[in-house]
Amino acid sequence: MASLPPDSAHLPPSSQRIAHIDLDEETILWRNADVEQERRVAIFDLIEENTFKPVRSSERGAKGPYRLKLAVRDGRLAMDIADADETQLESLLIGMARFRRPIRDYFAICDSYYQAIRKATPAEIETIDMARRGIHNSAAELLVERLEGKVETDFATARRLFTLICVLHIKG
Repeated sequence: MASLPPDSAHLPPSSQRIAHIDLDEETILWRNADVEQERRVAIFDLIEENTFKPVRSSERGAKGPYRLKLAVRDGRLAMDIADADETQLESLLIGMARFRRPIRDYFAICDSYYQAIRKATPAEIETIDMARRGIHNSAAELLVERLEGKVETDFATARRLFTLICVLHIKG
């Protein structure tokens, strides 16, 4: 008989996770229906399954699950991390210079993708979607790298967080 994998649904949920996420509404200048749908899906998927362990807070004995607020302040990504009781644990500021190009490329490919959905062939849509996923994956890898030593996370969580970072950067 096979044993259950360590991430089995039969195990209790990890406390090293995000249980609630907010985006700074003042940061979001503009969004359309497509962007709003991306935001909703990213938040839903993120809350359903993620790995998120703020290193310094954990070393000081903080326990999750965590509440996360994302904002852009002075051109940097602000990650305000609180516990389940909304007690502020720490704030991380991450420089966004290395994300400018991936965000710009992601916006461009998403625009092409949304246009293609309305009028392109299935093969054209698939090609654009593959390019979109490639950009998204590269940006998620960059985010994992930039969070190293600050937050332990997995690739799927970083992908969803990158989607939300993009939402914060839409200028209209």
